[in-house]
Amino acid sequence: MELTSEEVQHIAMLARIGLTPEEVETLRSQLSGILAHVNQLNELDTEAIPPTAQVVALSNVFAADEVRPSFPPEEMLANAPDREGNSFKVKAVLGYET
Repeated sequence: MELTSEEVQHIAMLARIGLTPEEVETLRSQLSGILAHVNQLNELDTEAIPPTAQVVALSNVFAADEVRPSFPPEEMLANAPDREGNSFKVKAVLGYET
């Protein structure tokens, strides 16, 4: 599949990226090459492979939850520009004060 310059400019607009005409041409060529490689996957016979198949075994890489001491609030809030009790105080995000 060969992308047009207009398609690349549309993609750039969606990504909010400004491109020079030279960059449009470079990306047109590069993106077309990427799409050609991805399109080769359509040639593979995947009928016998379940949709949830994994190439490698899944394993839990998270550390176990364990109780341990944390830093005291005074140390964590020492450089806070504003605080309320043991919490950071920030401006209202949703337009109303609590």
